[in-house]
Amino acid sequence: MTDVPVIAIDGPSGSGKGTVTQMLARRLGYHLLDSGALYRLTALAAQRQGVAYDDVDGLVRVAGSLDVAFQPTPPGEPARVLLDGQDVTAEIRTETCGDNASKVAVIQPVRDALLQRQRDFCQPPGLVADGRDMGTVVFPDAPVKIFLTASAEERARRRYQQLLDAGVDVSIDALLDEIRARDDRDMNRASAPLRPADDAQVIDSTGLSIEEVLGKVMAVAGQA
Repeated sequence: MTDVPVIAIDGPSGSGKGTVTQMLARRLGYHLLDSGALYRLTALAAQRQGVAYDDVDGLVRVAGSLDVAFQPTPPGEPARVLLDGQDVTAEIRTETCGDNASKVAVIQPVRDALLQRQRDFCQPPGLVADGRDMGTVVFPDAPVKIFLTASAEERARRRYQQLLDAGVDVSIDALLDEIRARDDRDMNRASAPLRPADDAQVIDSTGLSIEEVLGKVMAVAGQA
């Protein structure tokens, strides 16, 4: 697509790819694309505008008009996400918004509306892209493709701890059920199902610290 280097990192929710992607982008001085945030933002913007999740034309309009920006944050914190100039970082990270985003993401016209917007993030000196179809659909020619995964139980445990740390009382069993349902929806959707690209390096982060995962990703990227 361009001569700008792209590192595509795909994987299921809770695998650690968001944190690793931001750390890697900061380490390399690259731009960052959190593609999952675009679907969460579409879901949030649709909700705010009163657009139903089965209104395909309305969702396409919302997706095509998103005013979004990502801002770097200190190590260990998620990138700030701005919608229409407003910080919605915490709002789009709720379980409800994630579930709604997964519903929106199965709609092909919405994916089509967001495709070029994602590719537009590819700017010098390089891009680290986080998502579920970065290596298979959005940046199929990326020289580095990584599929980061972890067991559903591990991902539920991580999310449970995050919510506890944030003062949110939640059932870990309910989280595990939601993660499994989201995995099933993402892996079996007709449009760009969640799967490793044929030339992706699969990294299982179960039981690994974020620093250990970053080390493995850096090694794959040839930057260790």
